[in-house]
Amino acid sequence: MKALRALIVDDEPLAHKVIVQYAAELPFLEIVGQCYKAAEAYTHLEESSIDLLFLDINMPRLKGLDFLRTLANPPQVIITSAYEEYALEGYELRVTDYLLKPFRYERFLKAVNAARQTRPEDSSSLNTAAGGQIQDRLFVKVNKRHLQLNFNDIHYLESYGNYVKIWTAKDCHLTARTLTSFEAELPEDFARVHKSFILNKTEIHYVEGAMIIMKSKKAMPVGKNFRSIVKEWFK
Repeated sequence: MKALRALIVDDEPLAHKVIVQYAAELPFLEIVGQCYKAAEAYTHLEESSIDLLFLDINMPRLKGLDFLRTLANPPQVIITSAYEEYALEGYELRVTDYLLKPFRYERFLKAVNAARQTRPEDSSSLNTAAGGQIQDRLFVKVNKRHLQLNFNDIHYLESYGNYVKIWTAKDCHLTARTLTSFEAELPEDFARVHKSFILNKTEIHYVEGAMIIMKSKKAMPVGKNFRSIVKEWFK
């Protein structure tokens, strides 16, 4: 597996120092550039192959999330911020993880490992057949094993801190990934209906108001930002 080529975009020198020190202990992570303004990152992204951005939010002139919105094909992003109130907005932009400053090495490592597991070249090798067709199954890392799950067996996925619980009829599998990282890998039968839930629409029993009741009797809320998606099902 090739090393992740990472770019730091943060206006705080101390933040750069911490990330560089942590990265130096990881042979699979290479810091290839450091920017102190968001606009400086455009040149790096145009001229270099960047797999991962460590992106701060509160920067002068161009905020981190505003910068991210301008990218047509962004690399994976790990937000590094002292402001927790932007977490939901960050995840809606499909960031891989959100690190709240000051963060410890163990938390940094979890975020980088999530980026490694979901980088395009790795997910395609596991979940895409020869000829580019998507298969009907998913590989997820549970403890030290890569577990194979059929999409049809998955009822829903639930965010659990820095992990995701994958619920089937009989089991619950815990994997060290973000909920957002699964969205691109799941077929169209799956939909995100809340910041904490992605469900298999074939397992829905009924929808009442802002609640979805699954065939398993599990009740889950529909988040404000996802209600328009649910309404589209009934048109």
